[in-house]
Amino acid sequence: MVTVYDVPAEKLIQKTAEKLKELDINVPEWVDFVKTGVSRERRPEQDDWWYVRCASILRKIYIYGPVGISRLRTAYGGRKNRGHEPEHFYKGSGNIIRKALQELERLGFVEKTPEGRVITPKGRSFLDNIAKEVRDEVIDEIPALAKY
Repeated sequence: MVTVYDVPAEKLIQKTAEKLKELDINVPEWVDFVKTGVSRERRPEQDDWWYVRCASILRKIYIYGPVGISRLRTAYGGRKNRGHEPEHFYKGSGNIIRKALQELERLGFVEKTPEGRVITPKGRSFLDNIAKEVRDEVIDEIPALAKY
């Protein structure tokens, strides 16, 4: 059985983002204007960055769950350029992560527990099926995946 651990993360996230577009996922109206964190200077250049972020969050919860918003903010943070002063690490936007988690909960892929957000069996099945599709697509490019 192919799991999320067995396929390249970038290809899995892109395929998951495509699948999330097909589902009824709500996109906030402010996504065209917002930066993804204090450490960024501009908004994301990709038009579908919201779906990519939701897919990435879903994968991180699958691998590292249970996780909270603070740990996810740290994962999506970066170093801020402060001119002549030394750079410092700043966390990513919490509102983006909260809204993405709320949408993933509404779809039934993630649920809230006292320890943090965890993936549901429906979400695990969703990602494992996408991982199998990705494995079948890239098996010619990466022969090492044939053992899965």
